[in-house]
Amino acid sequence: MAITVVRSFRVATPAPTVASYLEDFSNTEQWDPGTVRCRRLDPGPLAVGARWENTSRFRGRQATLDYRLVTREPHRLVFHGVNRTVSATDDIAIRPHGDGSLVTYRATLTFKGLLRFAEPILRRSFEDLADAVQVRLRHVLDALPPAPPDPPS
Repeated sequence: MAITVVRSFRVATPAPTVASYLEDFSNTEQWDPGTVRCRRLDPGPLAVGARWENTSRFRGRQATLDYRLVTREPHRLVFHGVNRTVSATDDIAIRPHGDGSLVTYRATLTFKGLLRFAEPILRRSFEDLADAVQVRLRHVLDALPPAPPDPPS
């Protein structure tokens, strides 16, 4: 059993700019109200396999997950995080929509051990957090500077 929350919303920022921003999971500090800190664990360009240590606060407790970028496509990013008590997947679709983008954010959490029995109790809190993520992420994405134009050929 797992908890899955999904939010879709439009932003004025073009899809390539949104994808470029979101592919760096360190930016969760700016748009995820639960994230306390998120730091990249490996050097080099962002690519599938890149890793982050993400510490979040939820219901008064902190948890740290080791996240990896598992899918990096022009219109889709998937991050997977684990620790000893939970497995989390953040699946973000970014589609062009007029001059802006349609963003669909899907978070799935699967608890391990005895904590899995708490899923029904935790579901409402995760729905509330997803609402807060949507508000903040929309605001952050709408405020991104436009990408520089391509140089003339």
